[in-house]
Amino acid sequence: MPTELILIRHGESHANVEPTIGGMTGDIGLTDRGRGQAARLRSRLASEGFRADVLYASTLPRAQETAAYVAEAIGLPVTDDDELQELRPGVADGWSFAQWEATWPYPGEVLHRHPYVPMAEGGESWASFVVRAGAGLARLVERHPDRRVVAVCHGGVIEASFYLALGLGASGKRVGFAVENTSLTHWRYTVDDALPEWTLHRFNDVAHLEADEPDADRPAVPIPGAEDEQPG
Repeated sequence: MPTELILIRHGESHANVEPTIGGMTGDIGLTDRGRGQAARLRSRLASEGFRADVLYASTLPRAQETAAYVAEAIGLPVTDDDELQELRPGVADGWSFAQWEATWPYPGEVLHRHPYVPMAEGGESWASFVVRAGAGLARLVERHPDRRVVAVCHGGVIEASFYLALGLGASGKRVGFAVENTSLTHWRYTVDDALPEWTLHRFNDVAHLEADEPDADRPAVPIPGAEDEQPG
């Protein structure tokens, strides 16, 4: 039986729209729109009878706030996990992007062309972040074999899950995944002959946000873990 890892990006945050570098200092939580997104996700999880075995969340406020909606829907306590945090910005925490660009060498390229350069003094580089976040995700599936694990986290962590699953290093050209707020990404993890294998079953699922929009061109699809889905 595979271990299922379902990653949920937080709702729209103030750091997303202002824009501010949102570490523990700069992150002041969700916008009204972000809370509305999280409420729609909660309704979808509840209406589809979604079930899981454990619920984890990044300790950043925007993820904690989103996780509270998820916990209410699925009836599980939230376990905090610092390793699910977004890339740690060091002294740039709370800066505007304009301030960062004026202060740090080639800030617009640091995450794309210079993966080993820290985002700012005391912060992580893209490469060190991918290693840290990937190791954190690997620990979750190893800690809960044959279980369904939900983790409320960040776009960067979801990107890191692809690096982990595909066995990629962080030094090559970065691929942008454009992870949507409150989207669901669903991995299945199996170990066959002592070799791990990751299978992607769903990415960027935001059907709960599209259902009320006239331009939505696809129906809501049951989330893995809903009562009417067959296990396996």
